[in-house]
Amino acid sequence: MTPTLFTACNALPPEGAELARGGPPLRSETSTLSTSCVSQPVPALKPSLNFPPEMLLRAQGVKVAFFDVDGVLTDGGLYMSGDGEQIKRFNTLDGHGLKLLQQAGITPAVITGRDSPALRARLRALGITHAHFGTEDKRPAAEITLQALGLDWSEAAAMGDDWPDLAVMRRVAISCAPVNAHVEVRAQAHFITQASGGQGAAREFCDLLLVASGSYARLLHACAQ
Repeated sequence: MTPTLFTACNALPPEGAELARGGPPLRSETSTLSTSCVSQPVPALKPSLNFPPEMLLRAQGVKVAFFDVDGVLTDGGLYMSGDGEQIKRFNTLDGHGLKLLQQAGITPAVITGRDSPALRARLRALGITHAHFGTEDKRPAAEITLQALGLDWSEAAAMGDDWPDLAVMRRVAISCAPVNAHVEVRAQAHFITQASGGQGAAREFCDLLLVASGSYARLLHACAQ
C-alpha cells in the first residue's frame, strides 16, 4: 500500500496579522513559505479493534440504532439544581461515536423516559433528529421511527440498561447493554460493553456497528490524516 503523505510547513501568520502590520504578506515571504515545505511519509493506520464474528454478522445491515439516555448515554445519576432543573453529564466519546454513525449512514435515535433542556440541547449538538421524550412505552415509539425511515426491526439495533428497554431490545437484529445494566437486561443483550453507561459504553456499541458496516477503517483513516 502506498503510504499517505502529509505536508509539514512553517507556521503561517495568524488571521489578521497582515492588517496589524499594514498590508498583505510580501511576495518574498510567501515564496519562502512554499519552498520550505517538506513532505514526510505517514505509515498506514491499521485499526486495532476486533469483535467476535457472530456479533459482526448480527450487526450487518443495521440502518438505525436506538439508544436509551439515562444509564446508557449518561451514568444514570440524576443531578438536580435548587429549582428542580435536571443537569446531565454526557461522555464525549459517546457523542463522537453517534456522529460517526451518521457519517456511516446509520441513523441514531433516542427513546427516553425523561425530558430536560440539557438533553435536548445535547441531541441538537449531535445532530440527532429522531428522538422520543418522556415515554416509558418504548416499542410504539421505535415503530414510529422505523416507519418514518422505511425500515423494519431486522435493520435496527438497540442499547438499553433497564426493563423499559427490553421490548425494543428483544425485537432488533442486535441489542447491547452496558456492563452495569440490570441483570435481566444483560441476560437479553447480544453484546455487553466493557465500559459502564455514560463512561464510553455507547461508543463501544457504535464502534461495533461501524466495523460491521465496513465504515470503521475508512472513517478512522479520514480522521487520522
